[in-house]
Amino acid sequence: MKLKIRKGDMVEVISGRSEDKKKRGEVIRVIPDEQRVVVQGVNIRSRHRGQTQAGRRQIDAGIVKFEAPIHLSNVMLVCPKCNKATRVGISREDGKGVRICKKCSAAIDVK
Repeated sequence: MKLKIRKGDMVEVISGRSEDKKKRGEVIRVIPDEQRVVVQGVNIRSRHRGQTQAGRRQIDAGIVKFEAPIHLSNVMLVCPKCNKATRVGISREDGKGVRICKKCSAAIDVK
């Protein structure tokens, strides 16, 4: 399935936990099979890890904090031109699909 949000995009959380709402962050990873994205600084979880041994190294026990995936429907792409959370449209230019901001009609995929 083709997604309208890609790795490296700036997104804003529009729903979910109250401490994560209205937060903005960069997309670190996209999981298209599950329709989820991992956003930097959003949905922070803690995992208690036991001590393990990897080869000759020993990894200490402790609490590891990490960003957990959130569903695509809970984030909106932030337009780089108007700096607002917006829906994304697709326009055909030179035989290729280009993502378009629905608020200001600017191309998002400008390189």
